[in-house]
Amino acid sequence: MKLTDLAKEGIEIRRQVPLSKYTFTKTGGPAEFLAFPQNETELKKLVVTTYNKIPLTIIGNASNLIIRDGGISGLVIILTNMNQIKVQKTKVIAQAGATIVDTAFTAAGNGLSGLEFAAGIPGSVGGAVFMNAGAYGGETCNAIKNVKVLTRSGKIKNYSRKDMKFSYRHSLVQETGDIVLEATFALKNDVKSRILADMNYLNALRKYKQPLEYPSCGSVFKRPAGHYVGPMIIQAGLQGKQIGGAQDSTKHAGFIVNKGNATATDYLDLIHLIQKRIKSQFGLDLHTEVRIIGKPKD
Repeated sequence: MKLTDLAKEGIEIRRQVPLSKYTFTKTGGPAEFLAFPQNETELKKLVVTTYNKIPLTIIGNASNLIIRDGGISGLVIILTNMNQIKVQKTKVIAQAGATIVDTAFTAAGNGLSGLEFAAGIPGSVGGAVFMNAGAYGGETCNAIKNVKVLTRSGKIKNYSRKDMKFSYRHSLVQETGDIVLEATFALKNDVKSRILADMNYLNALRKYKQPLEYPSCGSVFKRPAGHYVGPMIIQAGLQGKQIGGAQDSTKHAGFIVNKGNATATDYLDLIHLIQKRIKSQFGLDLHTEVRIIGKPKD
């Protein structure tokens, strides 16, 4: 079976689609093929059809992602249509394409505490699991009970929190290539008004501190042990530095924003400049938290 056969079956598959339409940075080259499965059945057909034949790339909400200007060969799958969220007593079960924000507010609306930290994280549940996303002292792994995945060969597996080998911005699926289908969060009963108050406070803090008025990929760099990235960038004299349309944010130096018509190359050039300067001045290697994928432009 070929992708053209799946398209005839009604699975939405497009060709040569600019991924800048979907990334939070508003940058990135085209996908050779782009699919939007509606459910696990369609996703499994896409995965099995491409297995060991053409490259396959899974994208969540594309919030913590830089796609190079040459785009991505093969099939790109965006899971945002697989976004159901269910509540079962003190558990919340969310499909990979649901946003972690919607999941957190669904939990809060049902008087369930444990996802307050995620109130303003713009990624998907699948992305949050993949990256072990976190903010304000909370991490995805702390709320996870188990994760359901699809292997690249089309098998369904279930992993416990322990199985997932969570660590700072890392999980097992980064190693295996398994595709997150859904996550089950084990939460605790609490007063709904208190949970929502905590979430609203964190969102107000985020709005005050972060440059949400511009496209960005969120926090660019992982925090080195014992150091904070933003202050180092300021001390290095690079806050406000701009290459093309990409600027190190004047509001929060740990963010790089698209000030207008930035390319992925602009982003990467600025990232490399910051890394080089921090290495020279502080002797530290800055590693990116943002995922960087795709091909350079010819």
